[in-house]
Amino acid sequence: MTKILKIFIISLLLLELPAWGQGYTISPVNADAVLNAETIRSNVEHLCAKELGGRATGTDGGRKTAAWLEGNFRVLGLQPLGGAWLHGFNTSDGMARNVIGLIPGSASPARYVILMAHYDNLGILNGTFYPGADSNASGVSALLQLAEMVTRMNTCHKIYRNGLIVVALDAKEKNQGGAEELWRLISQRKLLDPVSGSPVTPDQISLVVNLDQIGGTSSPLTEGNPRFLMMLSDESTGRRNSLDNANKDRGFGLELAYDYYGSKDFTRLFFRRICDQRVFLDHGIPAVMFTSGITLNNNKSTDTPDSLDYDVLKDRIRLIFRYLDKVL
Repeated sequence: MTKILKIFIISLLLLELPAWGQGYTISPVNADAVLNAETIRSNVEHLCAKELGGRATGTDGGRKTAAWLEGNFRVLGLQPLGGAWLHGFNTSDGMARNVIGLIPGSASPARYVILMAHYDNLGILNGTFYPGADSNASGVSALLQLAEMVTRMNTCHKIYRNGLIVVALDAKEKNQGGAEELWRLISQRKLLDPVSGSPVTPDQISLVVNLDQIGGTSSPLTEGNPRFLMMLSDESTGRRNSLDNANKDRGFGLELAYDYYGSKDFTRLFFRRICDQRVFLDHGIPAVMFTSGITLNNNKSTDTPDSLDYDVLKDRIRLIFRYLDKVL
């Protein structure tokens, strides 16, 4: 096979041509080019560094984390809403900061999907350092990778109808304070779209996707199988078929669950009460939460970067991207 013919065949696979003369669909395989386990781990290790002190809300480590995230949003080309990436608000422990950026969509009037993950953790309590690798450096690292993957599709001329609002939330450990502040900005029409100049309104939010603890493999759905992922959602609004189809399309073969280890009570707890998507569900906004579940390391000093499985986390991010590719 000649070199030119090989290039031609690879191009067809990447573009997923349905038939001659009928246009083409840009494959999400293009986005995989920016995804690697080393980058995921590097981001987790940075967030867990002692210099950031466990990223507690209102601390110098929390401020430094927000500044680092702002720098990442700039490099990725995310657009600031209302002229700023950093959106500060007060808590009982001092100033907190949400970091917010936009990848615009094509719909008119605009529609949005919110992709969010909290970056705060317990910090240092009674002299003990809590690095918070799975909770929630794993989710934040995934957030950055997913934003880069969507941006990559844009550079390949993929046109998404929904804009993607990317949010690194502060103050989750303070009664979902960051999510509450994000909702306040939206509900009070104070979050301005940089493209149109118009406020983002609640009726424009198609879906909220929350990433919280998605790097662990020590509490599998089925014993001995680390390749799993849970998506908590309402059956009628979670677009579960999109995740199922994506899982089959490329042969990911991740074991999927739409409840929390088969428990209605724990599903209700993690989906409806103690995680950030709760704020939006309370106001009638459809939401989903991706997680790999709680482990024996969560909220302990042993929640370190070495406790995560980066190859599995990489495949989870790839699958979540394919879900986003379908819902955007």
